[in-house]
Amino acid sequence: MGYFERVLEHSGGAHLLGRKLAYVDLSLFQIVEGLRYAFPKAMTRLEKKIPRVVALHDRVANRPRIAAYLVSERRIGFNEQGIFRCYKELDT
Repeated sequence: MGYFERVLEHSGGAHLLGRKLAYVDLSLFQIVEGLRYAFPKAMTRLEKKIPRVVALHDRVANRPRIAAYLVSERRIGFNEQGIFRCYKELDT
């Protein structure tokens, strides 16, 4: 996450590649979402150190069509079958 924080710092815009949204921004959004599910305690602490990554996540989540998708029935929620499982024993 520190790497992405530094990229955002030097990107010259609100996104990883500058001023326009790119697939890499959507991917980072999904990674943050997944890590929040898998490691909620650790992410709460980490997010204080990566404000640009969190802000990018929030910008992506607030895009009208993405926001609509996130609350729709079409979205498949995280579960215990995928890569982003809730790892309680590792979430310190």
